[in-house]
Amino acid sequence: MRGIWQILSDFLAGLGRAQFFLAAIVAAIPAALARPRLIIQQLYSVGVLSLIIIVISGSFVGMVLGLQGYRTLVRFGAEESLGVFVALVIIRELGPVVTALLFAGRAGSALAAEIGLMRATDQLSAMEMMAIDPVRRVIAPRFVAGLIAMPLLAGIFSVMAIGVAGGHAIGVELLGVDAGSYWSQIHSSVAIEDIRQSFIKAIVFGAAVSWIAVYQGYHAVPTSEGVSRATTSTVVVSSLSILALDFVLTAFMFH
Repeated sequence: MRGIWQILSDFLAGLGRAQFFLAAIVAAIPAALARPRLIIQQLYSVGVLSLIIIVISGSFVGMVLGLQGYRTLVRFGAEESLGVFVALVIIRELGPVVTALLFAGRAGSALAAEIGLMRATDQLSAMEMMAIDPVRRVIAPRFVAGLIAMPLLAGIFSVMAIGVAGGHAIGVELLGVDAGSYWSQIHSSVAIEDIRQSFIKAIVFGAAVSWIAVYQGYHAVPTSEGVSRATTSTVVVSSLSILALDFVLTAFMFH
């Protein structure tokens, strides 16, 4: 029983520290926005360099949904509704969720490792000695970049999955679903509300992953083992947080 209380106490203490750290990041965002060059550099690191895996993954997810959706809908003579099936599943759920999981694995781990190495090599301590706030100079630009990049990557994932190389390629080109019916069904069934909800999820997931990544890196033990543990914790905690937040947001939105 004493061990359980100790674990719970450590968890609550860590959660409190993370919240204070988030408050410090939010307070430093105006200073980061005043130096857009830093944000653009980080957008390239967390956004552009993650683009290839997002495009490829979105294409294959759309292809799988096209195949499975057609196989299910054809039993009911509703194969012309394939576009609706693929679009709604991607836009409402798989688009933001899968993108966030890929973002955590690629960009989140990179952020944690980079900041952790800066801690291990005393670069952050050197900044503090020169009266440079590491949160303003290092942490806030990376947080803002993750917040911006995540919705853009989620949109690209959805476009690739629904159209260019995903559901459209399989449903229309391979399985023979009428192209006009495919796109007209999507146009008539996907509402602005669906896109808005997907955008909100992407922003929340981006904030959560970026927050966890920079926190784990900033508070990593300054050793190679500590950096490795921080990187692993970033991916694990981010993935669990994404799935939990997806349930909460979905329940709230549909309610």
